[in-house]
Amino acid sequence: MAKTLAAPQPITAETRRSPFLSPLLRHRSLTVELTLLAGFLLMALIGPLLVTADPTIQDLARIREAPNATAWFGRDEVGRDILARVVVGSRYTLLIGAVTVFLGLTIGLVLGLLAGYVGSWVDAVIMRVMDMFLVFPSILLALVMISILGVGLINVVLAVTIYNIPIFARLVRGQTLRLREEQFVESARAIGVPDAQIVRRHILPNMLSPLLVQTTYAFGEAIIFVTGLGFLGLGIQPPTPEWGAMLNRGREVMFVSPHVVLIPGTALVILLLVINLLGDSLRDLLDPRQRA
Repeated sequence: MAKTLAAPQPITAETRRSPFLSPLLRHRSLTVELTLLAGFLLMALIGPLLVTADPTIQDLARIREAPNATAWFGRDEVGRDILARVVVGSRYTLLIGAVTVFLGLTIGLVLGLLAGYVGSWVDAVIMRVMDMFLVFPSILLALVMISILGVGLINVVLAVTIYNIPIFARLVRGQTLRLREEQFVESARAIGVPDAQIVRRHILPNMLSPLLVQTTYAFGEAIIFVTGLGFLGLGIQPPTPEWGAMLNRGREVMFVSPHVVLIPGTALVILLLVINLLGDSLRDLLDPRQRA
């Protein structure tokens, strides 16, 4: 008896979508947030090449000049071009934020994996050290580190990195404790798979989602710390342009020339808003309960 063959289904846009692309397309806000963040990154990378004005040159004859055709964002309290300072300052703000998060993630990942997978006294020692850092409020910890190390670019990076390490370490430890009890990990251990291979192939891939979301939030917090230290005069030192230092200097003339504070403040607010909204969108996208 001849078998009846079903007619092949036409390939449509819906069938071509991957399991990850379909929920991505439902989060239109994620596309907007990624585009805006890419715009800030492009400003930091190629902006200083496009803006010809020197951000450190003072023009005392044009102090607090309002925005005009020659200085689109106006000039600050000593006649420096605000547009040039915002563009060049974005490079330091974003670079320090990215470097400190990367270092904190890398060190915290190693410590968290050791604590969660090895356990025993290794877990106890690592977590007690991490708890010691978490006892201090975040800004107080940064101030203590800067007071010990001194001001400067390298010391700001170290201070913010030290703050990020225990956050990532505790997250990775919790994920490792959960994953090492899963059946696929126990099965791999039962057939003699080396521990390093289990961690690389089974544990790390299954914690990428929470790590990605936490990295996004940590990036925003790092930027807050960098600008906060700059506002207090403990970050990058003049004449290097930095958003926090610009806000600190501009607050003295904010009621006379509000654009001196408004321009860098607006850039900072928009950047932090984009990063936090991006973290929320990634959390919703990568949450299995949202994708069901």
